[in-house]
This record gives sequence, C-alpha cells and structure tokens, in this order.
Amino acid sequence: MNIQIFGRSKCFDTKKAERYFKERRIKVQNIDLNRYGMSNGEFESVLRAVGGVDKLIDWEKKSPEIDLMRYMDDRIAKEDKLFDHPELMKTPVVRNGRQATVGYCPEVWKQWEQA
Repeated sequence: MNIQIFGRSKCFDTKKAERYFKERRIKVQNIDLNRYGMSNGEFESVLRAVGGVDKLIDWEKKSPEIDLMRYMDDRIAKEDKLFDHPELMKTPVVRNGRQATVGYCPEVWKQWEQA
C-alpha cells in the first residue's frame, strides 16, 4: 500500500487517520494541504476516486468562498476554485494509488488492507 494523507495539522480527523495507519504499522506520507496543496494530477485522481468536486468541498466551513460555491452551477469553476484554495477541502483526503477517501473512513481503509 502506498498511502498519502492530505490534511491539516490542527484537524482532529487527520490526526485520527494518521493514528489509524500508525497503529497498523502502515507507512504513510503526510502532506499539509494548507502549506503544499495537491498537484494537478493528484487533484484529478482524487476527484475521480471520490465521485466529484461536491464530495471534496467542506460545506460546513464558514467562508465566503464556500457560500459562493453553493450557488455555482459550473463544475469546472468549482474545481478551479477548490484547486486554488485547498483550505476549502474536507480533510483528511487519503489516497491509496487510484483509490481515495475524504474524511475519516476506517471501514474503507480496512478493505484496502485486506486486498
């Protein structure tokens, strides 16, 4: 398994994800979303894996950009806005090759271990 965790240092769910893999002695690569963001290829791969941009946006975050995105119909405009502002993403984003999850999803990660 090649696990990447995109998250924030102060995000509780990101810390839980890191702990989940550490307890199972699975090597992970931690990437601070606010500091480094995602590459274009990583972003496209995650969008395909999770099922679209709306699942990647943290709708509960209090932000004028989120309020604006609620009324945007153009999927590509949302993707561009989210790529430019990774702080608006729900975290953690956990990648395993072409598979990805958003949020704390231990049931999915357990399936990755068994495969």
